[in-house]
Amino acid sequence: MVTTAQPATTSTFSPLTTWDGWQQFVDTPHAPARDAGDQEWTLEQREDYHARFVVLKTPAMDALSTAVRRLLLLNRGQQGGARRGLIISGPATTGKTTAMQQLGRTVELADRRRHPNQDGRLPVLFITVPPSSTPKMLISEFARFLGLPALERMNQIQITNAVCELLCELGTQLVLVDDVHLMDTRSRAGAETSDQLKYLGERIPATFVYSGIDVEASPLLTGVRGSQLAGRFKIVRNQPLRYGSSADQQIWNDLVNSMDSALRLRHHRPGALVTHAAYLHARTGGRMGSLSHLIREAALVSLLDGTEKITKRLLEQIELDTAAEQRARAPHRRRTPTQRQP
Repeated sequence: MVTTAQPATTSTFSPLTTWDGWQQFVDTPHAPARDAGDQEWTLEQREDYHARFVVLKTPAMDALSTAVRRLLLLNRGQQGGARRGLIISGPATTGKTTAMQQLGRTVELADRRRHPNQDGRLPVLFITVPPSSTPKMLISEFARFLGLPALERMNQIQITNAVCELLCELGTQLVLVDDVHLMDTRSRAGAETSDQLKYLGERIPATFVYSGIDVEASPLLTGVRGSQLAGRFKIVRNQPLRYGSSADQQIWNDLVNSMDSALRLRHHRPGALVTHAAYLHARTGGRMGSLSHLIREAALVSLLDGTEKITKRLLEQIELDTAAEQRARAPHRRRTPTQRQP
C-alpha cells in the first residue's frame, strides 16, 4: 500500500518540479494590469508585475495544445502497451519549457473544473531530467515531486513501484519531462534511463510529453531504443519565429503589440514597441525567451531610472544572453548575383 504523499510546505522557494511548487504555479494568476497612473500601485508592485510580465501565445503553443488534447483523448481508452506521446523540440530560448508548463497548467485547471472539491487528484506532474542521469536518479525525481519519504532506504524497483502506484491512485493524466536531450543513450546509464522512462510510460496510464533541445539530432532517437520512441512519439517543432514573408511579419508584430499593450509605464507611448518590431527580431533572432528578457529588463531599467518608457536607445543598452548577442552581431550574408553564362 502506498502512503499518500502531500505537497511539502517547509521551504519558501518551491520549484515547479515539486508538488507544492507546481500547485503554486497553477494557483497563482499573473498580477492584474492596473492603470499605470494608479498612485496606489507602488513602484515595487509595478516592478514585480514587469518582472513576471505576460506569457505570449505563439503559433507553436497553439499547435502543441491541439496535439496534446487529441493525445489525451486517444490514450484515455488505452489500457496498456504503447501509449502515444509528444516531443517538443527546438533550439534553446525558443520557449519550449514555457509552452510545456502553460500546457500543464491548462490541463490541470480543466481537470479541476471537471472534478470540483476533489483535493486528492494530481492530474499533471512536471520533472526535469537530471544531468548524467541514471534510472534511479530519474525515478527519484518523480518521487521527489510526490514528496515520498525515505528514498535513501529504497532501491530503484521499490521507488518505481511506489511512484507508479501513487500516480495511478492520484489520477495523473499528463506527465511532463523536460530536458530529455540530457539522456545520452550512447552511454550505458543514458540508455538505461531511456528504458526506465519507456517503462514508466507503460505502467502509468498517462500521456507523456517530452521537451528538449533539437531532439531530432540527439542520440535519443537513434538505434533500437530510438526507433521505439520514434514509433510512439510525434514531434512538434518550436522554432524561432521568422520575419521574411508578410504573414511572418504579421505574427511577430502581433506578439510585439501584445507585449506593448501589457506595459504599464507612465511615459510609455502606445505602439512604441511595434515601431521597432524589425529591430527586436534582429536582436532576438525570433526567439521568445530572448524577446521576453529584452522587454522585461528594459521595462525594469526604465522604472529604476524614472524614465518609464522604452526607447530603441534603451533597448540597445540591454545585454542579452551570449547566444543572442552573437547572432545579432553576425554579419548578414549578401547574396551574390549569379553570372549568366553567354
